Amino acid sequence: MAKESVIARAKKKPKYKSRVVRRCFRCGRKRGFMRDFHLCRICFRELANEGMLPGIKKSSW
Repeated sequence: MAKESVIARAKKKPKYKSRVVRRCFRCGRKRGFMRDFHLCRICFRELANEGMLPGIKKSSW
C-alpha cells in the first residue's frame, strides 16, 4: 500500500507530460499497472477471481 502523500503527488498535474505516474486507484501501486482497468496486477486478479470485472474470465486451454 502506497503512502497517502505519494498518491496525492501522483494525482497532481506534472510539469512535463513524460513524468505522469499511473497508479492503481485501489491500492496506489505503480508497478504492474494495467491502463485498460486502472488497476495493478494484484488488484486485477483479486477482482477478476471474485467476478467483479465484467467480461473477464480465467483462461484455460
